[in-house]
Amino acid sequence: MSATDPASNCALCPRLADFRDENRQHHPEFHNAPVASFGPRGAALLIVGLAPGLKGANQTGRPFTGDFAGDLLYATLLEFGLAAGRYGRHAGDGLRLIDCRITNAVRCVPPENKPTPKEIATCRHFLEGELAGPPPPRLVLALGTIAHASVLKAKGLGASQLPFRHGALHDLPDGSVLADSYHCSRYNTNTGRLTPEMFQAVFDAALARLRA
Repeated sequence: MSATDPASNCALCPRLADFRDENRQHHPEFHNAPVASFGPRGAALLIVGLAPGLKGANQTGRPFTGDFAGDLLYATLLEFGLAAGRYGRHAGDGLRLIDCRITNAVRCVPPENKPTPKEIATCRHFLEGELAGPPPPRLVLALGTIAHASVLKAKGLGASQLPFRHGALHDLPDGSVLADSYHCSRYNTNTGRLTPEMFQAVFDAALARLRA
């Protein structure tokens, strides 16, 4: 176990450990373990999602890899020069991130994609490690309200102080910026809550602030 990544057999959250074991029985070929962050340490941009998807990162072992959310996220990163190579929906596709790192508020797949508040709090130690650097990220992009709240709590701030709002850019006391976006899940895009254009607009604004 490191400051940023849990051990492969992490049992800090018994319900999540049991769910991993259950999935291992049904899908022994899957990763079925905590999912480590992806991208270079010390990157200026840290993207924080919710948790691994059952047949996405829990299968492939890389954040946002193997499901629809990853299709949209990695296409956007490639478009903005934050990734290089080809995204192939598997961890061995050769894709690399450029001054960008991706992690999740919760590192293990939760039942029904819904971690409990206690599980989110337990896993926050690893997010704190990501935010500490060195060097710490200058821009953090939170995908969804849970990621937003967990980032703020990891920085010792209350979520009520800076409410989540899609497209918002929050200046934090330590000099970093927290950007908000709806999660790039299939549900959000199918319902029209988030469009690719809306997602790209978040990156436009956030990167403009980062590079100013």
